[in-house]
Amino acid sequence: MAKTNFQYEKRQRELEKKKKAEEKARRKAELKANPGLAEEGEVVEDDEEGGEPAEAPKE
Repeated sequence: MAKTNFQYEKRQRELEKKKKAEEKARRKAELKANPGLAEEGEVVEDDEEGGEPAEAPKE
């Protein structure tokens, strides 16, 4: 029976997290440089990221 290579899997997860963090930082920098891209009160959602839920529209 073959052993699972946990170190490889962990490294792949770490690389994916790093890639997502860099993409998020790039988007934030882009929005900071061009504040007209996002309108006031607009919620910018991250793609495929877990964690905090998006804000509900205010009535």
